[in-house]
Amino acid sequence: MSNTHDSHLTPDEIGTRNKLLMLTILIVIIILAFIFDFINGFHDAANSIATIVSTKVLTPFQAVVWAAFFNFAAFFISKYIFKEFGIGNTVAKWVHPEFITLQVILAGIIAAIIWNLITWWFGIPSSSSHTLMGGFVGAALANAGGFSGGGVDVINYAKVVPTFLFIFFAPLIGMFIAFFITILIVHLCKRSNPYKAENWFKRLQLVSSAAFSLGHGGNDAQKVMGIIGAAIIYYEGTKGNHMDFNQFVNQYGWVPFTSFLCIGLGTMSGGWKIVKTMGTRITKVTPLEGVAAETAGAITLFLTEHFKIPVSTTHTITGSIIGVGATKRLSAVRWGVTVNLLWAWILTIPVSAGLAAIIFYILKLFI
Repeated sequence: MSNTHDSHLTPDEIGTRNKLLMLTILIVIIILAFIFDFINGFHDAANSIATIVSTKVLTPFQAVVWAAFFNFAAFFISKYIFKEFGIGNTVAKWVHPEFITLQVILAGIIAAIIWNLITWWFGIPSSSSHTLMGGFVGAALANAGGFSGGGVDVINYAKVVPTFLFIFFAPLIGMFIAFFITILIVHLCKRSNPYKAENWFKRLQLVSSAAFSLGHGGNDAQKVMGIIGAAIIYYEGTKGNHMDFNQFVNQYGWVPFTSFLCIGLGTMSGGWKIVKTMGTRITKVTPLEGVAAETAGAITLFLTEHFKIPVSTTHTITGSIIGVGATKRLSAVRWGVTVNLLWAWILTIPVSAGLAAIIFYILKLFI
């Protein structure tokens, strides 16, 4: 972090200036990460509550308050039931420690925010977890000189490969679970009074959407927490304070708390507008279908949290909805649209990685 203008400064003055610069970069990273977290809540609100709005179980505003509460409540599930923040630990270790710098993390988070905003503007579906992974890994590879510069060793494949594979596995798991839950429910309720059954499923939608919101909060809030954790662990290391992820959680307990709070606030602040739009545009979503899809999505998210694998909640609920639709007939699923979604999901990682590499090179010119 030195340049040609340092010649008139004493070594102590250079050291003080560099420490101040590093602290400033760290603060900027934390602020940007929480902004990313807030946007994530804003955009993903519709995933768990669009169906309870479309079936008029709750109003749009009531629905986002419901979802936001359980997004935040997931903090206590992770802390006191799972007793760890395993997904955050995975995210922090996507890149080997020796290739992590504050500039790398800053470039990664800026690229993730830019790509999320671009995809939102053009209506392209993308995943926050894969956008973050692409940004983090892409910037780290740029720092190491790319693959040609020995950058192959940058990536922690034990953490990255499962995350990549679950681009495909998470929606498939959601789809199969939703398929079997729907078949089971239809079989159990085939002799029930249709009117009474629908009223029961409307009530159950409150439970299933709450469960999915818990899974969403537990998964997505930890991704941001992992990025902040990697930055703080690096920063503390430069001061001679070497810590692992669990020590970071214990020492900086406000980071996980704030990460879950931000995703909840993001859901509350403007998600209701998105939910209102989706709720009125959904063609035909029955309470039974909503319960089956959300329950399957929640089970998938809790399973992946148990195994410490970050996944996309959007991918998961999409797969679950396809599973519900497939119980009617396979032609009920718009497979052409699904293939296009898959391509968008796959492209997210390389595009955000390339964007992060460019941003990293630009940052290196100034800091």
